[in-house]
Amino acid sequence: MLKPVNFRHTIACLLLAACFPLACAATMQELESGLLHALQLKKGTSERTGTSGKAIEAYVHAGLLGKKPNQRYDYTDYYLLRKPASFLGHELVLIEEEYITQYIGCCVSPGAGVTVKVHGSTHKLEQFARANRCTLTENVDFAQALREVAIRNKVPKAHYASLSCRERDAERDE
Repeated sequence: MLKPVNFRHTIACLLLAACFPLACAATMQELESGLLHALQLKKGTSERTGTSGKAIEAYVHAGLLGKKPNQRYDYTDYYLLRKPASFLGHELVLIEEEYITQYIGCCVSPGAGVTVKVHGSTHKLEQFARANRCTLTENVDFAQALREVAIRNKVPKAHYASLSCRERDAERDE
């Protein structure tokens, strides 16, 4: 004998399935907004408006980054993205955070940076870098950059760009 169909349950499931991509999109926008906030400058200072640690923690919580960095080299943690995410219209592939917990030499410059696989124009990246006294480096050899910090990973050949928003970058134009 067939069981009667519970239409309320079926409709609820359909609505949930239809809304799930929208919820994911909102979460991705929130993640990107938090990362942008961590990279932006406070008006009239060389301090960032947000903290990179909180932005990274949100990406970890969303399952886009591992709980531990892929590598810690000098004063910088490197996190390769596990799942696709966007940053100013490009594919975010790496988040890096520079900070000091123990002095091991010299030259720490607190802040964060990102590397993206470029899709189209870099105009938004250039604008953001200018407005927030960050350093934008285009045509990055991403595979070589990973090797330099002892990360073994195969990356597709593509046009990559890196955005560095550290204390040193902000002070450069003062």
